[in-house]
Amino acid sequence: MKQSVSKQTQRLPDWELLDQKKSSWLYKVVRWFVWLFSPKYKIVGAENLPVEPCVIVGNHSHMYGPIAGEFYVPGKHYIWCAGQMMEKREVAAYAYQDFWSGKPKALRWFYKLLSHLVTPLALLIFHNAHTVAVYHDTRLITTFRDSIERLKEGNSIVIFPECYEEHNNIVHAFQEKFVDLARFYYKKTGIALRFVPFYLAPELKTLIYGEPIAFRPDAPIGEERDRLCHALMDAITEIALAQPPHTVVPYPNVSKKHYPKSKASEDISA
Repeated sequence: MKQSVSKQTQRLPDWELLDQKKSSWLYKVVRWFVWLFSPKYKIVGAENLPVEPCVIVGNHSHMYGPIAGEFYVPGKHYIWCAGQMMEKREVAAYAYQDFWSGKPKALRWFYKLLSHLVTPLALLIFHNAHTVAVYHDTRLITTFRDSIERLKEGNSIVIFPECYEEHNNIVHAFQEKFVDLARFYYKKTGIALRFVPFYLAPELKTLIYGEPIAFRPDAPIGEERDRLCHALMDAITEIALAQPPHTVVPYPNVSKKHYPKSKASEDISA
């Protein structure tokens, strides 16, 4: 499928949507600086996004993915984020474990300190941004309930469901439970959600949306979890491989020298 390039190449922060949530002025300043210093992306395939609310699923690419999700997803949307980053007592431990636990032992004391220093900033950002807190315990039902309310208000939901299990050189395996959002939403509204894959290539400064994949409400949920996760991972992989050869920014926070290539050297020379 040939994909067109959107005109939203360097999209400005959407202050009108921000004002609807009445975000703090300090957060607006921080958000503007994040936009100013973060990469500016070309959008491809925006016509694949449905008019109605949907679930947009992409590769995490460290923090590049969530930042791009904030600025380069058209229309009203909320992003799933780790609930620990919204809980004062949990931010430091989660930030260290998820971002910096793989650093050299000699430097870990510094990153443990840094994880405490970033706590106020994390709370400011995640409590003011358009986010839905994601939990992996009994609070998960809160995640689904809040997401359904956002969808019913006309917002799309952006999810980065990768985990540390490897899948291929493009994307890590997906945590499957996010698919249950479609099951609960169908029970509430009778509407079958569509899932739109996207691939972010920071090196190419490009974000590409693929074709939507519909949830099948009549299929067993276990089957749908497996089908949708593999269909989305395959779609993201196919999008990546269709781009010029580039370095892939993986989900785990590893050294840049360990970043994979989108294509093997023999494929590039072929």
